[in-house]
Amino acid sequence: MKILEIREAVASIASPIRNAYIDFSKMTVSVVAVITDVIRDGKPVIGYGFNSNGRYAASGLLNERFLPRLREADPDALINDAGDNLDPHKIWSVMMSNEKPGGHGERSVAVGVVDMAVWDAVAKIAGVPLYKHLASAFGDGQPDASVFVYAAGGYYYPGKDDSQLQAEMRRYLDMGYSVVKMKIGGASLDEDMRRIESVLEVVGGGQHLAVDANGRFDLETALAYAEAMRKYDLFWYEEAGDPLDYQLQAELAKAYPGAMATGENLFSHQDARNLVRHGGMRPDRDWLQFDCALSYGLVEYLRTLEAIGKEGFSSRNCIPHGGHQLSLNIAAGLKLGGNESYPEVFAPFGGFADGIRVENGRVGLPDAPGIGFEQKSELIKTMRAITET
Repeated sequence: MKILEIREAVASIASPIRNAYIDFSKMTVSVVAVITDVIRDGKPVIGYGFNSNGRYAASGLLNERFLPRLREADPDALINDAGDNLDPHKIWSVMMSNEKPGGHGERSVAVGVVDMAVWDAVAKIAGVPLYKHLASAFGDGQPDASVFVYAAGGYYYPGKDDSQLQAEMRRYLDMGYSVVKMKIGGASLDEDMRRIESVLEVVGGGQHLAVDANGRFDLETALAYAEAMRKYDLFWYEEAGDPLDYQLQAELAKAYPGAMATGENLFSHQDARNLVRHGGMRPDRDWLQFDCALSYGLVEYLRTLEAIGKEGFSSRNCIPHGGHQLSLNIAAGLKLGGNESYPEVFAPFGGFADGIRVENGRVGLPDAPGIGFEQKSELIKTMRAITET
């Protein structure tokens, strides 16, 4: 067997929303299709991948470095020892050949896009859902039947007032979510506290609300918000400062007794290890948000889980950023703590399979080969359309 062709395209997920740091008016994603010579149901097996929101399409890196390396490789160097499937670890090594360590930058996004498509193809060739494949190959053989998910929203939006924010959160509760998330740090402290209290009126208590500063704060501001929010007993306080400022995170942990979350902008197992070693993160209450689609893919995510495990953290401490189906499969197959969800933004790349409802804050997965993209009609239609042109 072999890879016949790899196609790459760019899709827009632009919208007028913003967080404390960026707006999404020009946001894009890369989409990749890995076409194999394996035939299932009379058609070639195709694996699809894309990168998460918050990092732009990586077309330059894909087309200048990573895709050419795969196209030039000996086909036998990309398949497993049995010769009956692709080998994601070998493919990852080929993509990363002649790359210096460190300085991860956006190359982690480019590799992650291809890696997602490869794992989708691997599970389709094996004829099983990816979460079952992961549970068998890397877990205990028994995937979680459902996954905790929270609704990420509460973005700043032109003209959006507190009543509209409350209405948004009511919609999420009506959809079946038990925990919602909103943005902070894009307004004054007083205004954000008013916004938080307006949402608490709707969700019924702090354990139903997480807040996210998107790395905006210096230590003084992070501590001021921590002091103001202590009384709310929030589900978590997310990414207060710069993702690489481990000292800020450690100082915040000393002052804030509630749960914290961070990690979505760390892109390697080494960075993850440094966070849990030096960032004051507490295994008994804190959450790690590494996003495999932005951080070299699932091959690297397996290394990340191993690295944090040696530092006293469990896979259950992990709730990945991104709201995509790959992380959902990983969460079920490797028994993570949950997964992010975007009910109203970044369509069609976020969200879950058609017909699968959120119930009591949890969601199931389709029993179909691969990641499940074919069970999300608008997404598969979009990916096919832009990679077949």
